[in-house]
Amino acid sequence: MTDSLNKCKANETAACCCVDVGTIIDNEDCSAEYEHIFVTESEAQAKLVLLTQAAEDVATEPCEITSRIEKVNNGFKLTANFTFCCGAECMIFQLKLR
Repeated sequence: MTDSLNKCKANETAACCCVDVGTIIDNEDCSAEYEHIFVTESEAQAKLVLLTQAAEDVATEPCEITSRIEKVNNGFKLTANFTFCCGAECMIFQLKLR
C-alpha cells in the first residue's frame, strides 16, 4: 500500500525528504512567453532589448527568440516567445522577470 501511495507523489529520497529535481524540471516546457502593452513603440522595443539580454544571460546555448510589436487601440503590444535548451534555463529566466 505504501508503494502505491508514493507513486502518486514526487520521488523522495530516503535521506532527507529531498525531491529529485527531474520530478520538478522535466524539460518538457522550455518556452516562456511575454506579452505587454506599452504607450509607445520605442518603449516596447526597449523592453524587448532588456528581455533579450536577460535571456542571453541565462542561456548556455543560443535561445530562440520570436517577437512582434503591433499597434493596438491603446498602444503597442509586445509579444515575445523565448525557447531555451532546457527547462531549468526557462525557469531561471522567468524568475528573473519577477
